[in-house]
Amino acid sequence: MSSLPRVRVAAAHAAPVLLDKTATTEKAVALIEEAARHGAQVIAFPETYIPAFPVWAALWAPIYNHDLFEAMVENSLVVPGPEVARIAAAARRHGVCVSIGISERSTVSAGCIWNSNLLIGEDGTLLNHHRKLVPTFYEKLVWSPGDGQGLRVADTRFGRIGGLICGENTNPLARFALMAQGEQIHVSSWPPMWPTRKPAGDGRNFDNVAANRIRASAHSFEAKAFGIVCASFMDKAMRDFLVGRDPSVAEIVDQTPRGVSMFIDPTGMPVGDTQQNEEGIAYADFDLNRCIEPKQFHDVVGYYNRFDVFSLGVERRRHTPVAWSGTEQADFPHILDEDAVLARQA
Repeated sequence: MSSLPRVRVAAAHAAPVLLDKTATTEKAVALIEEAARHGAQVIAFPETYIPAFPVWAALWAPIYNHDLFEAMVENSLVVPGPEVARIAAAARRHGVCVSIGISERSTVSAGCIWNSNLLIGEDGTLLNHHRKLVPTFYEKLVWSPGDGQGLRVADTRFGRIGGLICGENTNPLARFALMAQGEQIHVSSWPPMWPTRKPAGDGRNFDNVAANRIRASAHSFEAKAFGIVCASFMDKAMRDFLVGRDPSVAEIVDQTPRGVSMFIDPTGMPVGDTQQNEEGIAYADFDLNRCIEPKQFHDVVGYYNRFDVFSLGVERRRHTPVAWSGTEQADFPHILDEDAVLARQA
């Protein structure tokens, strides 16, 4: 009889403190503490929970959003940095694994940011650092493309944990790359809403709730893994900020479906709690032994594949703007001795 772990998991269906990285970090720490008190061992947060998801990029042309982009950059996190250290300390203090979405700030550019996700272990170590491969639709106005460095599954005491951000869960090759590493728990992170059109009542608007449920169920069914679906929540403060800036967007904001946080079992069926229209923490219990039996039917990274026909290569190098050559590095800044310089010139 197999003895894989039984794990209690949580999805923080929570709103950030809009564009305030310090306050949102403190809220995340409080949510980690609350979930841990309720027995959660793996705790997931939404897409770019810190400092917020830039819904405004869907509502207004970029020429009207310069101040919001500057605020987003200013409140994006450096990895490693003080905010990440606070979350890591909370994970270590409570002995839990934390998956959290952040907007990440570059250390070599004043304005480059990425849509990133961090997986932090129960000892406070950074297990994985993933940058979203391709910003989706209007996200391209905010974030730079990531790379494959974070396409990894972490082997933890609570199971083999992987994850993808929002639209990446529609990328079959990214998903297969995680399946092929023995993924048992898949974290998918999502925004609070995904407006694509003005409400028209003709059924042409994108139904993000149905789409996310299909994507999460498809991945769990194909991977034979459990799924944590964690969406952000739009609270009154965020709604009032957007509508207060431009009252004409009220109809879009109010009639676009809110994201759903839920859990999926290895057959693709929902389990545990579901959260949508209220802020809170959803919980579920995963028995990872249930990942085994479905592999008899279709194991797409085992017998139900043709490795002589299909192959996949993944480039994991982290992108950097410059590749330096040479073995000697100058140690700057120097304190120059004027007398010594003059003596050498004499």
